[in-house]
Amino acid sequence: MRLEDILYRQGFGTRRVCAGLVQQGHVHVAGAVQTEAGALFDPQDLLFVVQGQAWTWQEKAYVMLHKPAGTECSQKPSAWPSVYTLLPAPLRQRPQKGAVQGVQAVGRLDQDTTGLLLLTDDGAFIHRMSSPKKHVPKVYQVTLRHPVSAQMVQRLLDGVVLDDDPRPVRAAACEPTGPSSLDLTLTEGKYHQVKRMIAAVGNRVEALHRSQIGGLHLPADLAPGQWRMLSAQDLALL
Repeated sequence: MRLEDILYRQGFGTRRVCAGLVQQGHVHVAGAVQTEAGALFDPQDLLFVVQGQAWTWQEKAYVMLHKPAGTECSQKPSAWPSVYTLLPAPLRQRPQKGAVQGVQAVGRLDQDTTGLLLLTDDGAFIHRMSSPKKHVPKVYQVTLRHPVSAQMVQRLLDGVVLDDDPRPVRAAACEPTGPSSLDLTLTEGKYHQVKRMIAAVGNRVEALHRSQIGGLHLPADLAPGQWRMLSAQDLALL
């Protein structure tokens, strides 16, 4: 594949911009400066450096982000900064079907909710992870205004009715972790679901943090606002 096409596919701008990066000596491959935009390389597992930043070829990008509070999972936020501003430009500019779309969030977290957020440009992956038919578990650490009771836990496991769906919504698991906190596991994602389920059992969410999706835990060394690419092992856990 031509080097300018490799950079374009990885989100470094239009083909003209990518050709300019190469011609101006801003791209290194295998430790050597490249100045020929048409130079051919096998992109598979190719490691290259653009303007001092190391990148590895990704046919599809899979990203985990530790979403901080006070951010929106929207590219056009209404009141709070977008989580997309926490990502480097190449991830936001990856082309899809001829248009610049970049990675997209796999589901959304409220602006005040923190924790594990996945982003990708793989539409099939988004569908698999978001579909309620796949029953992908998501674990939330919930801090409550009032104490946890055994009756509250049982009601969440048995199912509560939300105002937009007569079918009871059940927690896959519910484990108290303190006098006023619990871990809640869900396998579907409705609008404000955790907050509405907690309200339905007579309590209120004071803080909400997603710690796990499938078998993937939010890494302890990934600070709020930081991101990293998912490894093959991470994807297997999902």
